[in-house]
Amino acid sequence: MRKPLYTAMIVLVLLSILVSACAPAATAVPTAASTSAVKPTDAARQWKMAAIFPGVITDADYNTLGYLGLVEVKASMGVETAYSESVAVPDIDRVMREYIDQGFNIVWTHGSQFLNQTLDLAKKTPNVVFIAEGDSDLKDTPANFWIIDRNFHLGYYAIGAIAAKATKSGKIGYIGGQTLPFSYAEVHAMEQAITDLGVKVDFKKVWTGDFNDPTKGRQLADAMISEGVDVIVCSLNLGIFGVFEAAKAKGEGTVLVTAKYIDKTNFAPKNYITSLLYDFKGPMKEIVSRIQKNEKGAYYPLGFATGVNVQFPLLNVPKELQPDIEKIVADVMNSKIKVVKNTDKVQ
Repeated sequence: MRKPLYTAMIVLVLLSILVSACAPAATAVPTAASTSAVKPTDAARQWKMAAIFPGVITDADYNTLGYLGLVEVKASMGVETAYSESVAVPDIDRVMREYIDQGFNIVWTHGSQFLNQTLDLAKKTPNVVFIAEGDSDLKDTPANFWIIDRNFHLGYYAIGAIAAKATKSGKIGYIGGQTLPFSYAEVHAMEQAITDLGVKVDFKKVWTGDFNDPTKGRQLADAMISEGVDVIVCSLNLGIFGVFEAAKAKGEGTVLVTAKYIDKTNFAPKNYITSLLYDFKGPMKEIVSRIQKNEKGAYYPLGFATGVNVQFPLLNVPKELQPDIEKIVADVMNSKIKVVKNTDKVQ
């Protein structure tokens, strides 16, 4: 598929997010956002929150979700906020320090690539509260440090069950971006679901090396499809658009795809099953509320009760599949099903 088509699709994504969120642009230098129309409480006036994103807030994906979480804190809690987007890992320490110099006393780094630098600065700056993201609990963290455990494996257990039950060919695939521990955990959770269900499927796993490359996504999806895979589970950002194009090229309903983070139905309505939805609005409101009550640090696990859900209704699959998946989600939520977090390298 030619790159201009991917570019057009991405532009459509950005326009849709701009319309829904009306997101203002951020400068490279941290700049405080305007105060909310909501009248701040006395507690809110004491806090200024900065968020730092690795990508653009209009990516219709992980960065957009983070931005909307920040907007929710500002709008509903009256906290002054600011943000920086497209911050590279080598720049994160500098950007955090610039916000602190401007008087911001809550700093949220949205992405596990920032975890180590955020933790290091938290140890050196005890008067500022830091919120970081990772894929496990951490030991011996400072009192002013929150760690959000994204727990991708919990959702991918349910996604694995969907793929195993939806396949007609008996062949399913997983396409990831980079070979990172959370991605390995997603694959192992899918394998656990397949084993628990007692079904026999051929499960292929590949990585593009880049979460945002649609061309690589298309190439690997085409290769899978040529081998008979008819359900592809994606753990990609913009790279998923290449997978959608590969699926659509095979015809309506022939190859089905699952997505991640937001609803992506509109991009392949006849080849789309569901998305593992993530939300940072609720978690951010809860964390900031607890900070205002003087709880300066804690472990915050995401899961089906806190910011994660499978998008229902399931599309392009038999209707009787949905109750089965709803039960699986409920059983994971109430711990009847214990999903193992296994970050070992996938063989």
